[in-house]
Amino acid sequence: MTTPLRLLMVEDNEDDAHLLLLKLRRAGYEPDHMRVCSEANLRAALQDGDWQIVISDYAMPGFSGLEALRILKEMKADIPFILVSGTVGEEIAVDAMRKGANDYIMKDNLARLIPAIERELREARERIDRRRTEESLYQERERALVTLHSIGDGVITTDAEGCVDYMNPVAESVTGWTYGEAQGYPLPEVLPLVDEVTRELIESPAEISLRTGRVVSLSEQCLLVNRNGQEFHIEDSAAPIFDRDNRVIGAVLVFHDVTRERRMARQMTWQATHDSLTGLVNRNEFSERLSNLLAGMLGSEEREHALLYLDLDQFKVVNDTCGHAAGDELLKQLSRMLRGLMPANSALARLGGDEFGILIENVSLDQAKEVATQLLQAIGKFTFQWQERRFDVGASIGMVPIRRDTQSASFVLSAADVACYVAKEGGRNRVHVYEDSDIDLGQRHSEMHWVSRIKEALEENRLVLFRQEITSLNSRETTPHFELLVRMRAEDNSLVAPGAFIPAAERYNLMNAIDRWVIDAAFRYLRNTHTGDQSIYSINLSGNSINDEDLPGYIQQKINEYRIPPGRLCFEVTETAAVFNLGKASRMIHNLKKLGCRFSLDDFGSGLSSFGYLKNLPVDFLKIDGSFVKDMDTDPMNRAIVEAINQVGHTLSIRTIAEFVENEQIARQLRDIGVDFAQGYYFSKPHPLVESGRKLGAPA
Repeated sequence: MTTPLRLLMVEDNEDDAHLLLLKLRRAGYEPDHMRVCSEANLRAALQDGDWQIVISDYAMPGFSGLEALRILKEMKADIPFILVSGTVGEEIAVDAMRKGANDYIMKDNLARLIPAIERELREARERIDRRRTEESLYQERERALVTLHSIGDGVITTDAEGCVDYMNPVAESVTGWTYGEAQGYPLPEVLPLVDEVTRELIESPAEISLRTGRVVSLSEQCLLVNRNGQEFHIEDSAAPIFDRDNRVIGAVLVFHDVTRERRMARQMTWQATHDSLTGLVNRNEFSERLSNLLAGMLGSEEREHALLYLDLDQFKVVNDTCGHAAGDELLKQLSRMLRGLMPANSALARLGGDEFGILIENVSLDQAKEVATQLLQAIGKFTFQWQERRFDVGASIGMVPIRRDTQSASFVLSAADVACYVAKEGGRNRVHVYEDSDIDLGQRHSEMHWVSRIKEALEENRLVLFRQEITSLNSRETTPHFELLVRMRAEDNSLVAPGAFIPAAERYNLMNAIDRWVIDAAFRYLRNTHTGDQSIYSINLSGNSINDEDLPGYIQQKINEYRIPPGRLCFEVTETAAVFNLGKASRMIHNLKKLGCRFSLDDFGSGLSSFGYLKNLPVDFLKIDGSFVKDMDTDPMNRAIVEAINQVGHTLSIRTIAEFVENEQIARQLRDIGVDFAQGYYFSKPHPLVESGRKLGAPA
């Protein structure tokens, strides 16, 4: 079996060349060869051929072996070069070796030729393998460096003593150190970590990893204070680096800046538990604190607490005469004043509208009455001025003592509400302590006032439908989209805003009837609109309707009756209602989507529940709560929350709608963020839904 050999011979004597080839063939080689004897031919051969070895004569007419060697080196051809001659002495041979020849063989001693060729071929293969290994290692190192430079995490490596020997650009940006400055410095100087609460130094995970040889993660309450004094919340972990003998020779620390996420989480938690207008605790958080207080009283020594329910007496006058901006300012000023009057053992909350709750711990009934009286006196002295007008504001306070046998938080709040109503009925600007006999009076009044009015409006067809456009923020969405809104027409033909009667309808289980009226009226309108209208109409469903297992059947019946394309229908449920009735909401959504209807999750972010439940609600649209949208152009945190909700929605293939869009700047920011739709007065105000020349719901 022969071995191929690509051979370039620099030889003018054909007989000598034939002798060399004969030697090679006898040694088991099959030469693929070329013979040249001039500089031009040699250069051409080196450019065109892929030679394994060059064998050159020393002395040739007009050319020499040393010249051939020079050309080989000049062209950077990494090919073994063996000089074969019978006329050159040892001095020239040494000079040739010094200039790069691999070997020198006398023609009268060709026995050395084959071993020399085999040696040079072997060493050439080793050089090639070594270069490939080095190139592979270089490329691998370059890929690692590019990766470390491009990832969003900070990366720092140390030597065995814990001194920095590498850091990527993210680490440079966060620490304030450049790689050149930090190299060789102890890691704690470059990456000083402190406890968020105590401000004491924390040992770096990399130091622990070097000492223990384990992977170590950072405490969640850790802050990085960089060399410029800036503070960053970071999440990180460190791992030891081992050599072949399993000795720790360094550590790698990877960290991620979570300052924005932590700030957003705190802000979202605050938003979930506080009223955005006044900054006070909201109703949900207040109820939670009340429940915790009651739970803590079980089995404890006898202690008394009290809850005050405060309702302003002149708030509606301010709102109606000066507008909502004046009403909002009044609430903010009163909130600041009330906060300054609160005892240390109390919690103040805005429960809704112009209603406030005050939870006072460890007080007797007489002490609580004294606090309530002081609050009434302070409010009585308060004068609210708006532009040229001045208003005196009063209040009524309902009080409920809280003892170990108190039933529940909902009972306490309900009883306080009733006691406050009794105080109003008794002449206002007074305190009334709840008595068992009060509940009948309060319930009877509420039922007479609201149930009768809502039922009469339904019977007399005095509900009215409005619609507000939901505007596309990108050119891909061309189908018109509207939300249907319900109003009540009072006996004097004035319009009653939904905020006035919807809460009462929800409280006294009248929303099912209202929702069905809206569905029937909306479907009738859609049937009578001109042919070819493909607009989508969103219809709100209340929490009560989510619990109505017959509603999907009713909707299907109405779809069939009015022959409505289901694709034009989008039903909206609030996030809070959906989460509180997650199982039923999920079933209803699935049932109606089987019919071809769409679904939208309204006021998303107001409840700030876990995003996880969205995976179980196959909604088509996510309406971002307007409280985050309306001032996102001036509040960077609210803008960040809108961005986060939009990103989550798009990750789940849900299109997003921003509510309360009031100006061009907000609209522009929403487009930049990538929100799909916008709804608000900047684009359109609600308008009556018109059917056949008359407002839908108006008398025929």
